[in-house]
Amino acid sequence: MQWEVVIGLEVHAQLATRSKIFSGASTAFGAEPNTQASAVDIALPGVLPVLNRAAVEHAIRFGLAVDAEINPKSVFARKNYFYPDLPKGYQISQMDEPVVKGGSLRLILPDGEKTIRLTRAHLEEDAGKSLHGDFHGMTGIDLNRAGTPLLEIVSEPDMRSAVEAVAYARTLHGLVTWLGICDGNMQEGSFRCDANVSVRPRGQAAFGTRCEIKNLNSFRFLERAIEFEVRRQIELIEDGGTVRQETRLYDADRDETRTMRTKEDAFDYRYFPDPDLLPLVIGQQWIEEVRASMPELPSAMHNRLVAQYGLPAYDASILTASRGMADYFEQAVAASGGAAKQCANWIMGDLSAALNRHGIDIGASPVTAAQLGQLVARVQDGTLSGKLGKTVFEALWQGEGEVDVIIDNRGLRQVSDTGAIAAIVDGVLQAHPAQVAEFRAGKEKMLGFLIGQAMKASKGKANPQQLNEMMLARLRAD
Repeated sequence: MQWEVVIGLEVHAQLATRSKIFSGASTAFGAEPNTQASAVDIALPGVLPVLNRAAVEHAIRFGLAVDAEINPKSVFARKNYFYPDLPKGYQISQMDEPVVKGGSLRLILPDGEKTIRLTRAHLEEDAGKSLHGDFHGMTGIDLNRAGTPLLEIVSEPDMRSAVEAVAYARTLHGLVTWLGICDGNMQEGSFRCDANVSVRPRGQAAFGTRCEIKNLNSFRFLERAIEFEVRRQIELIEDGGTVRQETRLYDADRDETRTMRTKEDAFDYRYFPDPDLLPLVIGQQWIEEVRASMPELPSAMHNRLVAQYGLPAYDASILTASRGMADYFEQAVAASGGAAKQCANWIMGDLSAALNRHGIDIGASPVTAAQLGQLVARVQDGTLSGKLGKTVFEALWQGEGEVDVIIDNRGLRQVSDTGAIAAIVDGVLQAHPAQVAEFRAGKEKMLGFLIGQAMKASKGKANPQQLNEMMLARLRAD
């Protein structure tokens, strides 16, 4: 533990606009290569970029959500470098005067909370895409992504482990999708992370030499890449070597990072203000208009769920991790008749497990919020036991119909009739005299056996509480 890890993340969130940041070309995913690259996107002579107002409003919305400063004036610059998928020879970005400055993000970690400071969030255009595996011995270039609007969100180097970095990335992902400014689809490249990683002796104030790991498009890859890079740097230093500032790629097949290129500094890109774009001026009225259109933010909803529904803070944190889950919860509670804690337990338990098992988002859940709420209501009113509730949940997942239909079709209504339960209990006690004698002799674990036999006899339908009470009463009466 003599080494301290220092991590900062740069996240590229593709903004959810129908057209590109400086042209009217479509941003739709999956089109045939090079069919959505306009003359502006590839900088043909004589064309001029026109800024997309919706992209700016998305940036303002993000800045307000993280309590950042919205710069009243920001400037677009040309970032000059050569790469085959960058047809202009430069990328339009922001350098000294970004649209969003500062802000912070609160993380919920296993051992408590932590606030990560944000440096900035700036608008820029995406480059095209190089296709290395589609052509034997050649690389193809698809320029459909060229000009796609991005918000690059840069954190301060406040994270100290891969776990913290993943928690930050997940929280940020949840926020941008909650706000509706990004669809968050990591497989399609809508949310990509670059991790700046360095190590230093514990207690040292100065940072170590950092390496940047580019284009991590899954939370698992982000965690694995950071863990490998930390080990690599520590072993290199302890063996007498030095860490070079460079850009690295993560190879998921080999679970390792490897050198891509030596790391450039800002002056290598020869930033200068784009002569084709006027400074972006954002007035207070525009900011207030965007503020008025903002949804309830996760932090505010978290506090409301605790106050309104009496939920533990932990439950509220889980339920507000995504807008979809928060909305699902409130719809389920309404359908259940107000059983908030029970709905939270089902969502965080059986539902989340099923979603993870099948690799789908809550928005695509086969079990609707209304159905889950109805299921909770039937458990609450004694129609179903908890165990039978799980059976109904699985039937809902398989699409067998509504809750009450499944209960009737499968004959799952819980037995709460006192006479019926008494008959089951008496039958079990008569069938197992040896176990009854052991219980009465002080071997109390026999109660579990007898209860199990009674539940088996009732085919799992007996009301557990009534069954327990009646079994104990019979055992202690004779």
